Amino acid sequence: MKKISLLFSFFLIVQIGLAQEFIEIPFEKSKTVKWENEERQYFSDIWNTEVVTNVSVPTLQVFQPEKPNGTSVIIAPGGALYAHSINSEGRNVAKWLADKGITAFVLKYRLVPTGKDAVQEVSDDGKNNPARIAERVAPVLPLSVADGLSAISYVRQNAEKYQLDPNKIGFMGFSAGGAVTMGVAYNYTEANRPNFIVPVYAWTSAYPVQEAPENAPDLLVICASDDPLGLAPGSIEIYNSWLKAGYIPELHMYAKGGHGFGMKKQSLPSDNWIQRFYDWSVAQGITKTSKSK
Repeated sequence: MKKISLLFSFFLIVQIGLAQEFIEIPFEKSKTVKWENEERQYFSDIWNTEVVTNVSVPTLQVFQPEKPNGTSVIIAPGGALYAHSINSEGRNVAKWLADKGITAFVLKYRLVPTGKDAVQEVSDDGKNNPARIAERVAPVLPLSVADGLSAISYVRQNAEKYQLDPNKIGFMGFSAGGAVTMGVAYNYTEANRPNFIVPVYAWTSAYPVQEAPENAPDLLVICASDDPLGLAPGSIEIYNSWLKAGYIPELHMYAKGGHGFGMKKQSLPSDNWIQRFYDWSVAQGITKTSKSK
């Protein structure tokens, strides 16, 4: 089974091109959360996208550009903590960033243990017993946040290997990954502090907004006013908490975009959110363009 897994990883690396390696990052095993089924990747007809489920061991997939500019971003896909929207909110984001010289790391953080089809389960829970989602997510989210912090530690410790600036490490998360992003922002130490964070339609009802931390990382918030999950107010609250503490955050609130837009194309201004991230990162001095080197 292990040989098959390694062979699959090899072909996936060849197929993706920019992906250099897959890394299992350090983590502390949970004494209470148990996974009975193996990690699985499949196309979900319900969400109309590729997903990964039943993640019990956190990993990073590295997308290293030919000419790294020193900036790096750890990407936490969304999926209600039941799944990872691995392409639209993960690998496709990483490819775009790598094309700009930014080294990207797609984080598969630990997820809620489920059966064969996690997306079907969360859809059923959402329709029949929404409170059940919160119950299942509650014991897992702290593990996911711990995985995010471990990912930052790994990247910083290996900055020289990847030709990175250890003071330009960012964390970007979508929806549930946005909850992980905020968990990282509220719980870091000096060793695993992100230098900037980008919560994209963050699931603030799962991880409530708190006061901005001391020495808070640079912040760019992205969301859509018409988010059907009602996440726009939480995104504004994150922005205001940084502003109130005396920081200078940035907020892009699109009128239209819905939820989970990621790298999907909807012929809307929200399609270009990632270019706005890049522009912001250059303006903040986080990213060097080829002209500014």
